[in-house]
Amino acid sequence: MNPLSTKDGGRRWLTTVGTKMPGNVVPVDDRVTAGEAFRLAASGTGLAWYGDFPGARNLLAAMSRRCGTAAGKPFPEQRNHRSRRARILGRLLVPLDPGHVLPLRRAPDVRDACAEVYGPSDAASLVSLRELLGVVGAHEWRVKGVEIPALGAKIHPHHGVFSPVRGEYVDLVARTPLPAKELAFDIGTGTGVLASVLAHRGVERVVATDNEPLALACARENFDRLGFGGIETLEVDVFPPGRAPLIVCNPPWLPARAHTPLERAVYDPGSRMLKAFLDRLPRHLEPGGEAWLILSDLAELLGLRRREELLDAFERSGLEVRGREDIRPRHPRADAKEVTSLWRLTTRAAPVPD
Repeated sequence: MNPLSTKDGGRRWLTTVGTKMPGNVVPVDDRVTAGEAFRLAASGTGLAWYGDFPGARNLLAAMSRRCGTAAGKPFPEQRNHRSRRARILGRLLVPLDPGHVLPLRRAPDVRDACAEVYGPSDAASLVSLRELLGVVGAHEWRVKGVEIPALGAKIHPHHGVFSPVRGEYVDLVARTPLPAKELAFDIGTGTGVLASVLAHRGVERVVATDNEPLALACARENFDRLGFGGIETLEVDVFPPGRAPLIVCNPPWLPARAHTPLERAVYDPGSRMLKAFLDRLPRHLEPGGEAWLILSDLAELLGLRRREELLDAFERSGLEVRGREDIRPRHPRADAKEVTSLWRLTTRAAPVPD
C-alpha cells in the first residue's frame, strides 16, 4: 500500500487522550481484509479509511475480535490487554474535512459532537474512528441526559466527564440522614450530580470542587439547568477553604493507573485522592460533623486493596466510623458480589485528661 499523499498527510491530528498520530499512515478501503488491517495496526501502522462509514465500523469490530480476550486472567493482565487492544484499534483512522465534516459515504453528521470536544475547525484532520465513536456517543448522552430518580430530573454529562450511570451511589446520598443542612462540600463533583442531590434535599449552601475544568463546566451547566445556580464551584485539588458539617466524596474506586482522562474517574494511582481526602479531612470537618466517603469494594474483590488498609487509613487520619450504608449495584455489568458503601466518618474525640 502507498503512503498517504502530501495533501492527506498534511491533515492535522485530533485526539483528547494524548496519543500521537502513527508515524506511517496508509489509505485503505473495503478491499482491505480484517486480517491485513489487524496485522498493519498491530505493527504500528495507521490506516486511513476511505470506504463507506458502515464499512469502517465493521472493520473495527472485526479487528476487535482478533484482539482476543483476557477474561478470567488477573487484573493487571486484563488491563495490559485492554491497553494493547486500545492502541491497535486506535490506529484505524477516518478523515474529517474543514468544519468537522465526515466525507465518507453513508456517514453521520458529526459536526456538533466534534465541535463540542475539539472546538471549531477550518482545517482537514484525521481522528481515530474509535475515539470519534466515543465523541459521538458522549454527545448523544449530553443531549439525551441520564435520568436521576433522586432528582426527578436528568443530569447531562459532557465528553470526558464520568456519567452517573451507576446510580446506586446517588441513591446512598439521597437516602442517608443529613447531619446538618446549612453547608456541605462535594469533593470531586464531576457532573455535579451529588451536589445537586444535596441541594435538592434542602442543604442551604453547597460548595462543589474539582481539579478538572471540563468537569466544573459540566457541573455548572447541570446546576443551571436544574435551578441550582447558587451552588458554588471551585477548581482546587481537594478541599475548598474552611470547614463544613457535611463533606461528601466519591473518589475513584480502583488504585491503578489511568490511561485516559475519563479513566481518572475510576482509577486513582496509589489511592492518591483517597489518601489526600482522608489525611486533610480533620482540618475541614466541623466538630460533630460527618464525612460521607462513597466507595465500592471492587478494589478488594480484585485484590488491589484489603479492607484492613482502608480501616487503618481511617485510624491514621484520626477518624472513626459512625455508621455505614450499603447497597448492591444494579448495573448489569457490575460484579454480582460487589457492594457500594457510604462510610459515615467523624473525627475521633480527643481523650479527656485525668
